[in-house]
Amino acid sequence: MTAEDIEGLMMPITSTLSRTSIHAVDFDREPERFKVYTQRDLGAIDALRSLPDSLRFEMQVVASVLPFRVNDYVIRELIDWDRVPEDPIFQLTFPQRGMLSDLHYDRMAMAHRSGMDKQGLKAVADEIRAQLNPHPAGQLELNVPRDENGDPIVGLQHKYRETVLFFPSQGQTCHSYCSFCFRWAQFIGDKSLRMATTEAGKLHDYLRDHQEVTDLLVTGGDPMVMKSRQLKAYLEPLLHPDFSHIRSIRIGTKALTFWPQRFVTDEDADELIEWLHHLTIAGKHVAIMAHYNHAREMGTAIAKAAIGRLRGAGAEIRSQGPLLAHINDDPRAWVDLWQEQVKLGIIPYYMFVERDTGSRHHFEVPLFRAWEIYRDAMRRVSGLGRTARGPSMSALPGKVEVQGVAEIQGEKVFVLRFIQARDPEWVQRPFFAQFDEQATWLDQLKPAFGEKKFFFE
Repeated sequence: MTAEDIEGLMMPITSTLSRTSIHAVDFDREPERFKVYTQRDLGAIDALRSLPDSLRFEMQVVASVLPFRVNDYVIRELIDWDRVPEDPIFQLTFPQRGMLSDLHYDRMAMAHRSGMDKQGLKAVADEIRAQLNPHPAGQLELNVPRDENGDPIVGLQHKYRETVLFFPSQGQTCHSYCSFCFRWAQFIGDKSLRMATTEAGKLHDYLRDHQEVTDLLVTGGDPMVMKSRQLKAYLEPLLHPDFSHIRSIRIGTKALTFWPQRFVTDEDADELIEWLHHLTIAGKHVAIMAHYNHAREMGTAIAKAAIGRLRGAGAEIRSQGPLLAHINDDPRAWVDLWQEQVKLGIIPYYMFVERDTGSRHHFEVPLFRAWEIYRDAMRRVSGLGRTARGPSMSALPGKVEVQGVAEIQGEKVFVLRFIQARDPEWVQRPFFAQFDEQATWLDQLKPAFGEKKFFFE
């Protein structure tokens, strides 16, 4: 493909992708102003003022350790304030007392009550954060590729043969933060814990040299906080013939929940939709890896319009998210989620197990219960909703799926398999673990049938 060919692909597309053509909803009004609140703004959120002082103090303590960020759209449109604090979207976005252990909470609360200065509070917070497994599954050591000189390529991860993850520095925040986020360490201001780069050249050089890679996943944070021109600068070179092996471009985002205006009314929303469309007509498969946790996230008119615009541009939307106590640990929640997604043209993709980092003890669900919820939900959706795989643990050796519970040779066991793995030979290989009703992660399981270790250890 020549430079002229690429330029030709960038011609404006038809008005079928205009804001008002997807839905009969008037989005030609003035774009909504994005207003965000962080820890220092908790006292400025009007909706919180009716809550008890004790609850607001707990939020301040937890937000001193784990990142907090929420915007007006989430506060106004997604949270049922009559159900707070039990409301699932409130649990999803606002700090909760249980997100810290009693030991960590009491230490941070004492620091606040003592009148400790900002630097002192940060020092206490950093000590607590270091004990929360900030980067699970070998993210900073085992997944980082190296260049021809053996130097690590910051901002890239290459855990699985076919897929490279790219962390652009301009996308290292989100429109709001999830309270359970497994990438929380990206948002606390510690550069030693960040995975990010502005060096597009190193990304392109690495992809050019690794013809086995077929999928690029742009992730963060959230790449959709970037301006459209920034995203285009990273992705446009992939239209060159040197990158014909890159067949799919995935973009991980929570923007369809937290700020659907990004695709509809933001000043460069049309540019973004046009650019995604150009990628598809140039032959790239564009997959929006949407992070959803509850059916209510798709309930507003602008959320539906955003979904419609992306699908109209030729992008495919796949949905993934973890099973979480206090938010969606019930089969009905997943039935509602998957049925609504199928209705809107979204493909259910993964039900994850809450990862072993950060506030996992507050949100984790035992593997046995997770499998029961998955099984019961699957029984109540049509075949179009049964594309979701899970419950899946993104563990050190790979993505491990809990396929079920069985009794074999008189022993009750978990039946497990790798959906994806560091070693491709492990993929789809079944293995067995002793049944443990309380286990919540792979490292808590023991091999069945008297084996000393699992085959991948």
